[in-house]
Amino acid sequence: MLVGPIHILTKAVFRRSRWPRRFLAAAAWIAGARVRVKGRAIGQHTLLVSNHVSWLDILVLGGSTDCAFVSKNELGHPFIHWLADQNATVYVKRTHRKGAKDQAVGIAQALERGKPIMLFPEGTTGPGTHLLPFRSALLEAANFAGRDVEIRPIAIDYGNTAAEIGWWDEPGKDNVLRLLGRRGTLQVTIDVLEPLHRTGDRKQLTQAAREAIVQRLGLTSPGHSPIGGVE
Repeated sequence: MLVGPIHILTKAVFRRSRWPRRFLAAAAWIAGARVRVKGRAIGQHTLLVSNHVSWLDILVLGGSTDCAFVSKNELGHPFIHWLADQNATVYVKRTHRKGAKDQAVGIAQALERGKPIMLFPEGTTGPGTHLLPFRSALLEAANFAGRDVEIRPIAIDYGNTAAEIGWWDEPGKDNVLRLLGRRGTLQVTIDVLEPLHRTGDRKQLTQAAREAIVQRLGLTSPGHSPIGGVE
């Protein structure tokens, strides 16, 4: 309630606002997250590829990296959609499988505006103990971008609490209430890894990103996920 009017006024006067990042960082802190960022600073025109553990990832990553997110276009309540709009969210239609190229082009256009764009190629949150399969279609955005876009993997590390934070078998409301009611703070490390070599196609880039995150988190990479899907 306090930040909203300030953000709207700032954006109207200066044509841009840093308040969405501040809002997300403050929300992460209120939720108990204490975030540490490792790795070389993220430049403009960067496509970020991250593992996805919880809704907390949005607060933690947005507040620490000033990235915009790629999201499904159905976000439920109009207020949630409005909040996402303020952070320059890029929307895609997951059910429109034949429109993957158009979606990638849309992400490429967003990359040309300068703000880093965050992809969650798992497509959903996972258990925190291992990665789900990575989908490659939207990584094609780097090839459509008019600038020399970097692709950088990001590993979100919740440490020993990863299994507790992982959201995959619990109703959304129950999960939110449980995590907000959790005692103590939550140490989170955001490890910004080095850019991937752009010599491979999108599937090779996707696999390289996944392996970099697996190695950084020290996870196993089993052939079968207990949530479904083949890795």
